[in-house]
Amino acid sequence: MASIKIVRRRNKQRKDGTAPLALRISENYKTNYKFLGQYLLEKDWDSAAGKAKRTHPNHKKLNNFLMKKLTEANDLYFDSKDDNITPQQAKQKLKGPGGSKSFFSVASERVKSKYDRGTFSVAKSELSILYNIEEFLTLKSALPKKKVIEDIQQRRKDRVSKSRKGEYSFMDGINHFKKNKTLKFRDIDQSLIEKYKTFCSVYLNQKTRTITNQLIFIRTLFNIGIKKGIVASKFYPFAGEKEKIRIGSGNKIGLTIKEIEKIESLEFEPQSSIWHTHNVWLIAFYFAGIRISDVIKLKWSDFNDDRLYYVMNKNEKPLSLKIPDKANTILNYYKKNKAENNGYVFPFLKDTNSNNDEDIFRKTRNATKLFNKYLKRIANQCGIDKNLSNHIARHSFGNIAGDRIHPLMLQKLYRHSDLKTTLNYQANFIHKDADDALDSVINF
Repeated sequence: MASIKIVRRRNKQRKDGTAPLALRISENYKTNYKFLGQYLLEKDWDSAAGKAKRTHPNHKKLNNFLMKKLTEANDLYFDSKDDNITPQQAKQKLKGPGGSKSFFSVASERVKSKYDRGTFSVAKSELSILYNIEEFLTLKSALPKKKVIEDIQQRRKDRVSKSRKGEYSFMDGINHFKKNKTLKFRDIDQSLIEKYKTFCSVYLNQKTRTITNQLIFIRTLFNIGIKKGIVASKFYPFAGEKEKIRIGSGNKIGLTIKEIEKIESLEFEPQSSIWHTHNVWLIAFYFAGIRISDVIKLKWSDFNDDRLYYVMNKNEKPLSLKIPDKANTILNYYKKNKAENNGYVFPFLKDTNSNNDEDIFRKTRNATKLFNKYLKRIANQCGIDKNLSNHIARHSFGNIAGDRIHPLMLQKLYRHSDLKTTLNYQANFIHKDADDALDSVINF
């Protein structure tokens, strides 16, 4: 249980000799102060009793006020449904909903925590959402649509250019939003969200799923704000009949066996960028759709006794897979460069510091962008009109697996935590029953 007491903060004494009174909330060696807006001289304060002395001209009225604030603080701990409430959360709750922190300030704290924990891809995408929201708030709708879009794109290019030159860092972006006070939680209502969805579609040319991801981020921040007492739950724009977030499954399209065989038959100049792209993509497919970003990070130490011991970066799920003969053929091309590639199978991270997670993330991201460029060329050479991307290796494995592999085994291969996720995912590639049903009606 927290220790709560009213104290006179002597270290913040003013020139007239008075010092502020504050609620001191201490628990587990963590202390926070909630200032009460009252100032007293030292001679008028009883530090042991935590109240004003009779020498203060308004001691009765002041002590009644202090007792009320002390009772509110104690009630907060006794009545709270959250047994793990911290002194900082208690301080914020005592301020009341709609406190001093802005939406951007709370959001920047979350993005920084993701960055500090090394989840750079999440931190980067969430920071991008904050820039999108800022663009929306500063939208000059009187300007021609084309001009607005060009200005947004130019500002984005300028940030990227400065980042590459070392003139603008990720932390600069976080600090920028930490200081931004333009958006309060209570300003984010159903009307504003509808306008933001339109802005994302019209000016950012974003698809439904991308917009949905941003709404999920806003909802997450609202939940954090409510828990911390920054905003009252009555302002929650996603409750009841308000804004509904619906996540569509979309259509996942994979390659057929014949299309895979066309890709396998291609030959490129060894050590060229497109040669590496071809090999990396096939390795991803051969190992049941392992994510391309994880393929790039594979090390020779991950292979033992003709097996790959793989930990999926997204959910840290471990898996052991035998090395298929086709995968072994590709891996043999790279074995002679073991030392040169700093222990990595593929050369894209050979110059990175294994202890520098941000550098590894940046070089991995750059490599995946390069792959998408060359995969378009590979698709053209094979006459494949589907969008040949990094992630389609996973969809292709699912498409060929169809309903021939038991869902529990597919769950293991996909590294899904929940079987329901596997069933929903695989439903994109199982068409036989629906096709038969259609034929039974049409071909009577």
